[in-house]
Amino acid sequence: MADKKRVIALGFFDGVHIGHAALLEMTKRRALEHRATPAVLTFDTHPDTLVKRVEVPLINSAEDRAAIMRSKFGIESVIFIHFNEKMMRMPWENFADLMREELGACHLVVGYDFSFGWKGEGRPARLAAYCSKHGMGCDIISAVCSGGEVVSSTRIRALLEEGRVEEANALLGHPHFLVDKVHYGFQLGKRLGAPTINMRFADGVLVPRHGVYAGRVYLDDGECLMAVTNIGVRPTVSGGDQVSVESYILDYEGDLYDHRVRVEFHHFIRDERRFPNTAALKEQIQKDAQATREYFGEI
Repeated sequence: MADKKRVIALGFFDGVHIGHAALLEMTKRRALEHRATPAVLTFDTHPDTLVKRVEVPLINSAEDRAAIMRSKFGIESVIFIHFNEKMMRMPWENFADLMREELGACHLVVGYDFSFGWKGEGRPARLAAYCSKHGMGCDIISAVCSGGEVVSSTRIRALLEEGRVEEANALLGHPHFLVDKVHYGFQLGKRLGAPTINMRFADGVLVPRHGVYAGRVYLDDGECLMAVTNIGVRPTVSGGDQVSVESYILDYEGDLYDHRVRVEFHHFIRDERRFPNTAALKEQIQKDAQATREYFGEI
């Protein structure tokens, strides 16, 4: 039996966008009513990877999804289950039993289009009937729309791939971001008078459109600074194809190697391009820095 009573929201929650917010806010509200722990039950990998044999580039890592749910919505318990063949073939009733008997679910919250269990047979109406039978509560949350379209992780992924980061952020309800440990680079930025920190997107996480972004950097001591961030393969100085994330932090001097840093993407400035020499690159970096200052001065 479970060691505590939980109100559980079900879903994958990639991006933790404004549609997901409706589920998470309801979860918190019901948890207060039931004097229970607000919780989320989700998967570490996207089910479509196994069910449809399609790789889904994710907006966030599992760790970052959990961090958003905890910090922004007060979800105390984020439970990850590994989605494997056994889980895929589990009858939906068995999955519901697991939540009730093993996780102490007293109330469930799902989206209108949620499905689970073998062949997706666990639909919201069936789940609501199950909850009623077992003396549990159940909320089914309607679609959240913006601009006449349903807000979805798929829609946000497409915007990020196009570099339309401001539109993506509006649907996310928070700036798109990357958290990573600062890696050692080639020190070129330092030689150009614009030292950068080097980071990488985790395997399986979507890489936004290559180019230069105006953003903010949050250091591990909480300090927030403006930054020019380049996502791409550094064509002027590298012949490789490994994607890097390089941020020139404005008005900052210090060593951040091995520190964990959060980079937020706020505005797409320009596409990545090859320059004839490093002098031209240095000149452009300063123009990008000015564009970043102007952008944040206008909002």
